[in-house]
Amino acid sequence: MIVVWIEDQGGKVTDAVWEALTMGRRLAQQMDQPLAALLAGAPEASGLTDQLKEYGVSRVWLTGDERLARWAPQAQARVLARLIEQERPQVVLAAATDRGNELLAYLAARLQLGLATNCTEVHPGDDFTVTRLRWGGSLLEEARLLSEPKLLTVALHVNAPEPQPAESFQIEQFVAQLEERDFIIQMSKMEESAHEGVSLAEAKVVVGGGRGVGNAEGFKSLEELAQLLGGAVGGSRVATNNGWRPHADQIGQTGAQIAPELYIACGISGAIQHVVGCKGAKNILVINKDPEAPFFARADYGVVGDLREVIPALVEAIRRERGD
Repeated sequence: MIVVWIEDQGGKVTDAVWEALTMGRRLAQQMDQPLAALLAGAPEASGLTDQLKEYGVSRVWLTGDERLARWAPQAQARVLARLIEQERPQVVLAAATDRGNELLAYLAARLQLGLATNCTEVHPGDDFTVTRLRWGGSLLEEARLLSEPKLLTVALHVNAPEPQPAESFQIEQFVAQLEERDFIIQMSKMEESAHEGVSLAEAKVVVGGGRGVGNAEGFKSLEELAQLLGGAVGGSRVATNNGWRPHADQIGQTGAQIAPELYIACGISGAIQHVVGCKGAKNILVINKDPEAPFFARADYGVVGDLREVIPALVEAIRRERGD
């Protein structure tokens, strides 16, 4: 059996979950095993069950424990540990989000098992091997997993979600028998961003700004461009550290990981920590006055020029084309 942990927040999930389920289903088919899922979140998460069936899940467990509505990694790890003890799955996996990596790290420590994070490929067999991202995505590592069950997380924006309905489907309640000490670490409150409009995670177009933007005022032209394109604005770590953008807008290894149709990088040199965050973009347009900027090597399109001239000209051209 292959078990996928489903990360939900108030009954909602991100594309990362569907990507993990897609890899889980492929792995289940290769190993001739059923695909199952654990929804150990808020009671309203039960509304996701029909969607899980569409991704090949034939069996899903619900805990219905309201205490799990708030993120509690030790409690979630205990639920998974009990499920492993009861069902003996061959593989347990999750999306390589902050929570997915944290949870499986707790689980691996609790059960003294090996863990492979940020996997891009999985090769079952006598030697169960994985290919995974290391050093912020700058290199690929091939590793062999020896412990049972195999624990791994699926790298973000690598596997496109592919629905394939299960032939059969059943829902079961799973009694986790959690104790108060399991909730010693728990999220106390979540504050929604005050940002209006489309989020970085969902935007089809993202306009990012870095050191070259110069200051917070310089982001106004980027915001205008993003608004015209129905997109969102992000920033490099330099931009957020300097207070030019909120930290929630940071794109990179320690910030948001985006996968838009188009990423327009303005005044960003292209440090590997930033590139990791936008590697899922289908197309990258780099605007930089330094022709030697490393980001040009990774760009699909490039403009060598001062963004203070290029962005207004681009905005004007779009408005003219639309007849605004």
